[in-house]
Formats: sequence, C-alpha cells, structure tokens
Amino acid sequence: MRTKPVRPVLVVIAHGSRDPRHAATVHALVRRVRSLRPGMRVETGFLDFNIPSVHGVLESLAAEGVRDVVALPLLLTRAFHAKADIPAVLRDAPPQLRIRQADVLGPSPLLLAALERRLYEAGLTPADKSSTGVVLASAGSSDPEAIAVIADIAREWWHTGWCAVRPAFASASLPRTEDAVRELRALGCERVAVAPYVLAPGFLPDRIARGAAEADVLADVLGPAPEVARVLLERYDEARLPVPAALGA
Repeated sequence: MRTKPVRPVLVVIAHGSRDPRHAATVHALVRRVRSLRPGMRVETGFLDFNIPSVHGVLESLAAEGVRDVVALPLLLTRAFHAKADIPAVLRDAPPQLRIRQADVLGPSPLLLAALERRLYEAGLTPADKSSTGVVLASAGSSDPEAIAVIADIAREWWHTGWCAVRPAFASASLPRTEDAVRELRALGCERVAVAPYVLAPGFLPDRIARGAAEADVLADVLGPAPEVARVLLERYDEARLPVPAALGA
C-alpha cells in the first residue's frame, strides 16, 4: 500500500514585540489556521522579543526528525524583514531541514475583504461606502517597493466604491494617518474611517490609532480574521508546489 506523503510543517515567522498583545494575536491567528486545516502541523517562531525564536523552533523540528518545512513570513509587504532578516535566519537552520520560504501575505483580495470586515465591525455598512473616505494606514517602510505596494492597494480598494482611499504610514514614510484624515475631510467625504493595514497590536498600530483621533471610525487590526488565515494557507500551498524547471535546463 502506498504511503501518504507527509505534509511539510508550517513555521509561521512573526516579528515579535515587547507588547504582549502582539504575541497573543499571532497565536490566535495560528489557532485559526490550525482549525481550517486539521492535521497540519503549524509552529510559530519570533524574530525578536518573544519566544520561541525561529532558530529554536527549527532546531527542535530537526531534532524530532522533521525534514520538510515551509517558512511563512507573517508580513504584509516584501520589505527588509522578508528580503534580509528571514533569509538570514533560514540560512542558519539545521542542514537536514529542507526549507521553502513562502511569500509574504500581501497583496491579496482576501486581505481587502478582511479590511472591510473590520470596518463593518467598527460600525460602517456597505451603504456607507460611497460617502466614506478611508485611510489605509500601514506601519511604514523605508523600502520603496513596499511603499508602492501600499499605494497600489489603496488605488485598487478605491475602485470598489469608496468615496476615496488614501495610504498613510506610521513610520519611515509620509503621509501620517492624521494628515490623510484631514485630506479626506478636505475632499468633502461625508465621513472618514481609518483601516489599519497591520496584523497585530503594538507600538506602531497605537501610533495609527492616535492619528485617527479626528476620524469618525477606527477599525481594529486585521488579527485573526478568517480571511487572513486563508491567505496563510494559500501561501503555504503555493510554497509546496514544485519549482518549475528553468527554460533550456
């Protein structure tokens, strides 16, 4: 009888934070992922501040005899952590592990759906879209590629029927959340909502919330929204696909 192939272990790699709400939210999201894919092993490792560390998780898996791992960055854009930090950590993994690094979560239509879910949970309704301006508030980055992606997402989201959508950043880039709120007021939007494009609470999400003081609606972070969990599974499945052979090989 043919044995069923063993699925790679999914290792979710989170940034980590001194704020205990961060790790709690990450663990809640991972629990939702497990509930959507029973039988799949999912572990969590942190780059900084929290335990277990990514290196510690990989060492433990290797000691157990695990061979195949999908390492999934819990990040919304391909900025420094995805391009440098995480590959560096994975290069130091035990050599017996076969590791594939999955892509970051964004952009994804499911994440737009999660953003809208949070806005509706905060009090808006679909009937409010055409008269509401939205600030898409992200953590910010010094990476121009990541900034361009946020601007593209805001443009795409605006085309779904909102009065206007403006990107904003809590650090490294401009405009700040409060400036985007005022811009939408000046445009004549009947109400202004702030949608944090962040996964978990922490220092920068708190800065976004302070910048939303003059807005009418402040949504919660994406957190363990079911759409976010589905994106994690999509990225895991994509990483498991065979790597296509190079042309002419």
